[in-house]
Amino acid sequence: MSSHSAFAEAADALAVSVLGALSGTGGAVQLARYVDDAPDTLAALAAVRVLGADVFSPHLLKDAPFQAQDAAVVAKAFDAFPASDAPDEPAVAHRDHATAVLLARLSGDDTLRTAVPVPPDDVVLVPSDDWSGWCVRMAQLAPLATLGLDGPVHRAAHDGVLSLSRGVSRSILRRDFPTALRLVRWLAWLRYEGAELPLDPDVAAEHAWLVGGAGPRTALDLAIARHFLEQRPGTPPKETARP
Repeated sequence: MSSHSAFAEAADALAVSVLGALSGTGGAVQLARYVDDAPDTLAALAAVRVLGADVFSPHLLKDAPFQAQDAAVVAKAFDAFPASDAPDEPAVAHRDHATAVLLARLSGDDTLRTAVPVPPDDVVLVPSDDWSGWCVRMAQLAPLATLGLDGPVHRAAHDGVLSLSRGVSRSILRRDFPTALRLVRWLAWLRYEGAELPLDPDVAAEHAWLVGGAGPRTALDLAIARHFLEQRPGTPPKETARP
């Protein structure tokens, strides 16, 4: 099996585990056991890095316990694949920082948070002339549409409600359903926060999933979006951690 295939298989397996914990059809996500049982340890650690903040979803959204050995796995994944500070990878930098912030919040250990570079704010500012390009970046940043975070990306989402709605419509018309569901996830989070939306995220989510939904990671985006959509709009969020 190639390294790419091993990683893809590991990432799908981890997404299925997180999805099962969120839906109640599976047990708790045990990252330490997942890595120990994986046929390719490095691929498993790469999967932890790529899913990033989403590995914490059951703990943030369902109050599932977070074990010390699982925190150690996230830190080990960063050791194996260090955080990016490349200027041409702003979305990766924001995702890395978000993962470090959430790990510090859940574990009480601030070591990784202080080690991961803080990305610049300007890469997520809502543009007036390229909303479609901005939506591509926001889709890449969909793992930040969760509880426990508040920063420049979230402020940009609040300022870019119309652009996000346009991005959902454009992605559906282009049959790019994974991107549509990542943007719907932002709209669902925004409605949970009390924002008024020009597009119904419930309808968009179900249409995108029924017509083109496929793959564990897309299903995970939908499950997280549904969590927010099922809450009463404007429900006060849990305490958040600022990057």
